Amino acid sequence: MNLGFIGFGEAAFELASGLNEQGLQNKIAYDPLLNVPEYSELIQNRAKASNVKMVDSTEEVFKEVDAVIVAVPADKALGVSQQLMANVNSNSIYIDVSAANPNIKKQIAFNICTSGGKFVDAAMMGPLPVYKHKVPILASGDGTDIFIEMMSVYGMNIEKVSEIPGEATAAKLIRSIYMKGIVGLYIELLEAAHHFNVENLVIDSLSETINGRTFEETMNRLVTGTALHATRRSIELGGTIDMLESADIDSSMSKAAKAKIEKLALLNLKEKYHGEKPEHWLQVIEAFKVTN
Repeated sequence: MNLGFIGFGEAAFELASGLNEQGLQNKIAYDPLLNVPEYSELIQNRAKASNVKMVDSTEEVFKEVDAVIVAVPADKALGVSQQLMANVNSNSIYIDVSAANPNIKKQIAFNICTSGGKFVDAAMMGPLPVYKHKVPILASGDGTDIFIEMMSVYGMNIEKVSEIPGEATAAKLIRSIYMKGIVGLYIELLEAAHHFNVENLVIDSLSETINGRTFEETMNRLVTGTALHATRRSIELGGTIDMLESADIDSSMSKAAKAKIEKLALLNLKEKYHGEKPEHWLQVIEAFKVTN
């Protein structure tokens, strides 16, 4: 197995390091920053540590490998695919691990398939420094089955989503609504709790409420319960916002939540369900679709 990398930043380095430990010896990479003085030493040290041969052109990478992992910033991914089209051939497996959005992934797939190659939209779903090559990966695109066959023998944890490029990344980006958004909520909550000197009370209370149930149970309970009591809960959040602003604490996350719950209130689900809360969160989401 010969594996190539286009871009040798942290993501490529962590993958290469883990694969090296699993015995994958033939690894080659190209990174334009290799010749930039402030990055050169770092890239060379990473390449040495992970047993990766650095080369001077993308052409050299594609000539020597069975598959190429393209690990470039999301805003560069489409342009890089256009530049690499001349290197792609019928034997090329092009694996894009960027966080470019699903529409961009579809455009990249078109470029690669037009050049005769197979495309994989690979969404890494965990921290690479922790998992390295075993990071959970969701994959979609016409090259996914080949990617799994090639790399599973080295312990890579790849789950096929579909043949449609962009669907794997869609799952990653939607997950980020929670994983990134919850950090904003935590910061706003903790800033307020600390200001009012009630952090232990608040954290203990939330722990008791949340820890006894699974994530899915808690999510379903909160969404369906709020569907029934949206008006009251939006008013309560208004009180929270007033309190935060009186203490000169940023309330942007609470304001956003209040706006969303107010839209939920306009659906009149309490009346639709005759005062009983919906059984499942999907009923609430379907109700939103009707109004869009």
